[in-house]
Amino acid sequence: MGVHLITGAGSGIGAAVAALLADRGDELWLLARTAARARELRARFPDSRTVVADLTEPAALTRALEPQGLPDRLDSLLHIAGVLEPGTVGGFDPAVWQRTLAVNLLAPGELTRLALPALRAAQGHVVFLNSGAGLHAPPGLGGYAASKFALKALAESLRAEEHRNGLRVTTVYPGEVDTPMQVRLHESLGVPYVPQACLSAASVAAAVVGVLDFPPDGTLSELMIRPGV
Repeated sequence: MGVHLITGAGSGIGAAVAALLADRGDELWLLARTAARARELRARFPDSRTVVADLTEPAALTRALEPQGLPDRLDSLLHIAGVLEPGTVGGFDPAVWQRTLAVNLLAPGELTRLALPALRAAQGHVVFLNSGAGLHAPPGLGGYAASKFALKALAESLRAEEHRNGLRVTTVYPGEVDTPMQVRLHESLGVPYVPQACLSAASVAAAVVGVLDFPPDGTLSELMIRPGV
């Protein structure tokens, strides 16, 4: 039975990943933004443990997590939470930059630092859910793409640094996925939304769990997933 710490388990890909791991009896630690969200997660995944911490405040993660604690051993840390606020570089408010970078980059970096002792103890796996925008920056998504490009760099450095400790690090780059975030993005851009043209959250979740289950003699360093339609 594996032990996994997951961010973003409240909806979309994160919820689908949590469901797959819960169904096979793994132990889940789910990060929740508020106590109310933690109650929702426990109702959905009754055998899970929840820890409350706000990813928009990376500098406060140590203080938030200390009284709650983390497991002594972690088989995986799954960074799935993310925010996307469309807009042009010329139109971005500094607050948008700060929130985007906090949730998509700084919080994953800090949470990884805090979880490293438990990950090293289990020779675990860190998975960063990135995006196609982390490889090719489209217009109107500059802030999001910048955070995801930087997340790619974070993963590469972590992989090189922790290889000697037996850790595996994988970045997953899905294309468009049928999630609430994708619906909001299309609405904000005024673009028709066609769910059938997207990957399903379940398909991406299956790929993430497959990454975790890859034999220990190798690492899937990067995985790109594109819609089949």
